[in-house]
Formats: sequence, C-alpha cells, structure tokens
Amino acid sequence: MTSRYRRLPPSLSGRFKHDPMLGLAEVAISTMWGVSRLVRRPSPPPELDRTIMLTVTGRHVVAHDQDVIALTLAAADGGALPRWHPGAHIDLHLASGRIRQYSLCGDPAVTDSYRIAVRRIPDGGGGSAEVHDTLQIGSRVGTHGPRNAFALTVPGYGSPAQRFRFIAGGIGITPILPMLGLAERLGVDWSMVYAGRSRDSLPFLDELNRFGDRIEVRTDDVHGLPSAEDLLGGCPDGTTVYACGPAPMLTGVRAALAGRDDVELHFERFAAPPVIDGAEFAVTIASTGETVSVNADETLLAALTRAGVAAPYSCRQGFCGTCRVRATDGAVQHRDTLLTDPERAAGYLLTCVSRAEAGQRLTLDL
Repeated sequence: MTSRYRRLPPSLSGRFKHDPMLGLAEVAISTMWGVSRLVRRPSPPPELDRTIMLTVTGRHVVAHDQDVIALTLAAADGGALPRWHPGAHIDLHLASGRIRQYSLCGDPAVTDSYRIAVRRIPDGGGGSAEVHDTLQIGSRVGTHGPRNAFALTVPGYGSPAQRFRFIAGGIGITPILPMLGLAERLGVDWSMVYAGRSRDSLPFLDELNRFGDRIEVRTDDVHGLPSAEDLLGGCPDGTTVYACGPAPMLTGVRAALAGRDDVELHFERFAAPPVIDGAEFAVTIASTGETVSVNADETLLAALTRAGVAAPYSCRQGFCGTCRVRATDGAVQHRDTLLTDPERAAGYLLTCVSRAEAGQRLTLDL
C-alpha cells in the first residue's frame, strides 16, 4: 500500500518536491493499515474470575455400600446461588487443583444451596477420592456455577414428546432425579428403569420410593444384565428417552433406537466417548522437550495422563473447556463445539477431544 507513495511528484507550484497533503495521506494510510493488522490479529477473550465459593453444610451416605455420599453446598457468603434447571451440573475446584463436574441432584426451587452426589472410584483420576476424604462439613470449595448440557425439555415447552422414559445406571441417577420431580409436577406421563450391580450400590433408593411403581429397579445380581429392550420398556411412538449411565448401557440404547424417527433420545455419559477415525500422532511438551505418542484409539488427554504429564481436565467430552491448552506449533484437528474462532486461531485446543491434523506434530504449551 505505501509503495505507491515512495516517490511523490512535485507540487503544482514547484515549491515542494513532495506535496505536504500527499505526505499526510501517506502517514494516515500507513497508520490505519497498521491498526487494521492489530484488529485482525486474533486473540483469545480475557479470562474472568467467576469463582463462587461454597461451604459444605451437609454430608450424608446415600448408598448402602457406603461408596456414595451426598453433599449440600451453600454459598460461603450466605447469599442466594445462581438458579439451575434439571440436568445441570457444577464444576468443583478442589484443593489439589483438580476440577471435577458433578450433576446437581437436589431441588431446583432451593436457591440457597446445591446438592451433589459422588461415588468413590478407587482406580479413577483421584477426584472422587479427594471429595470423599477431604470435603467435610465446613470445608470450602470453588465453582463457576451451574451449566447444562443435558437439559430436560417438556411437552409444550420446546418438545413434541407425549411421554418420558428415564433410564439411570448407578450414579447416573443424579441428573435424572430432578427431572422426575419436574415431570411429576407438570403432570407428564413418565416411567423409569433404574439399573445397577445390586440394591446396595444404588443411591437414593429411599428417596425414590415416593414414586411407587413408576420406577422399576433392576439389579444384575437378581435379573442379570439388562438388554436394551429391558431398559426402553417398549418405548411407544412419541416417547422421549433420557438416559445416563455407563458407556455400554448407552451404546445399547442408541443402537436399539437407530432408525426410530418417532423417538427422541437424550443421553449423558460419565466417561470419555470412544475415539472415532483417529490416527496416531505425537506431541512435544514445550517445558521439558518430552515427546508423547498418542495412539489412534486414545485421546490426547489420555496419552498425557499415561505419560505422567500434568494436564487439567474435567468433563473429558469437549464441552467444559477445563483442559484447554495452547499448541505453539502444528495444525490442530478440532473435535469440539466450544472454542471460538479467535481461540482456535490463537492455537488453543481441548486435549480431551482435539487431535493433530494428518501428518502433523503438535507442540503444547505445558
């Protein structure tokens, strides 16, 4: 742009070799061009501190095998908490630095506290053990408030459903529990199957007694592993299914409903989804120079964890953003719907779902 004005003609009067007005125009154009480059340069949005401090005000064992506890969490300042709707979850920022997400399983009408339930998983990532061992009454923990990726839509309010079928597997009852209360209050026809290893392993059985025979309890030790047909219970036309539980259960339900245009399916899993059409690639850790190989059937996050690289995570499904890191080199294959275009242009990725483009090697700012 500026090269056009490098050799300017003399003015008409001949008094100046360079016309002053053209010189001023050159300066203005150069300035605007430089500013436009800065405007076009993508940058991630500024980080805002949205932390809400919570105090543990209640702690109860809610499964007879002692492995599930329910925690009541109130605002540390005693004020009202952000409202939520059935299916929502909160992230807990634990003292160790771990961030874990837990479904809200209390009453959405209660505005001064939240309730979550946590099953201890001995061979997990350490978050459930930390909750069980350290969050006693009076303990404080941070959150960023409720989010909902599993919202219940009811007839007349965004859904054509005529009835609901709820399917819960074990701790998968937590997001379903508030849905039952809402469906009951609205007078929607619904039924539910609650499956697990044994009755002792199922949380909130006493609380569910009020719904009577609307809920069928099936346990592996008595009935054997349930089939998809057992879980769906016939599933007539006009049914909307909400399912939450282990991956094999959800896979069976999805397969059974394939091609059923007359049935809506909403599901939430508590584990990372399988990697589809993955290819092996490698990443370099910028701070150490270490190289980590990522297998075709594993996530980048799983490979980092396997290699002992400290990397934050929570949902493992690409919707919470906790595992966001920056790649300083290499082309990223994004498999999320969370990151903005400026974030992607700046090199950010989600280690739980993102991969390298074919033939690329990534360098991570870790």
